[in-house]
Amino acid sequence: MSVQSAMPMAGSGKPNFRLPLNWLGLLPFIVFALLFLVLPTVHIVVGAFQDRDGAFTLQNLLDLRNGTIPASYWISVKISVASAALGCLIGFGMAAAVTLGDLPRWMKSPQLTFSGVASNFAGVPLAFAFLATYGPVGVVAVIMRQSFDIVLSRDLGFNILSFWGLTSVYLFFQIPLMILIITPALDGLKREWREAAEVLGATGVQYWRMVALPILFPSLLGTFALLFANAFGAVATAMAFTGSSLNIVPIQLFAQIRGDVLGNPNLGYAMAFGMIVVTGIANGVYIWLRTRSERWLK
Repeated sequence: MSVQSAMPMAGSGKPNFRLPLNWLGLLPFIVFALLFLVLPTVHIVVGAFQDRDGAFTLQNLLDLRNGTIPASYWISVKISVASAALGCLIGFGMAAAVTLGDLPRWMKSPQLTFSGVASNFAGVPLAFAFLATYGPVGVVAVIMRQSFDIVLSRDLGFNILSFWGLTSVYLFFQIPLMILIITPALDGLKREWREAAEVLGATGVQYWRMVALPILFPSLLGTFALLFANAFGAVATAMAFTGSSLNIVPIQLFAQIRGDVLGNPNLGYAMAFGMIVVTGIANGVYIWLRTRSERWLK
């Protein structure tokens, strides 16, 4: 609010206050965040510390140690680590090839555009696309069986509904997300740094080992943490793709919350609370490392 708007108008004893209309543009975002992010998170956290009658209890958190729940967390962590590591490796190579390599510069815009679309392509459509392509009666399986008399599951031991099958599905949106995040960091590498290294006699490998990678390391490690959180929190894709064939946290969480005879919604809330803690730590690491890397790239 300006000084003139806060002072009384000439000839009038009433101050002229100006409404903060510029904040109205944020109102839809604030309402959306409250309804679909803040309130559901609060409901989950509160439900994790309640029993069926609504009384306070820690038993739900203690029950996370029982049954197959620890194993489901462990396999979810392994899938998240595998997809994040492969996503970082492949995505970094693709981004570096277009940004710093000898490829045509016009390829950068289509790559970023496709990455923006693919990074948000998940859930049932993505699961159906992979099943229709690599499933038991998918296009690839049918072509291999009819043309080469090869059954993927029998002859090659390939099962799409497995650890590596789900990991490959996650890579469809992990690699584009890596490209979107690491491309600005690669653009931030100054040409003068490489020229200075070459003047001092450094080879290309020495430049990357001693200059570029140490500068990019916080961004790479932070992006790995973000990709880990992205995979660990993926629910719709895993549920639509594997059903109950793979014992991961989102599948067990759904079984508890859906309210069947054996379900315990509050235990499901506790499992969701555990996922919030894991993804929150990963996102916190990403934000911290991203802040450190921006100091070098400014």
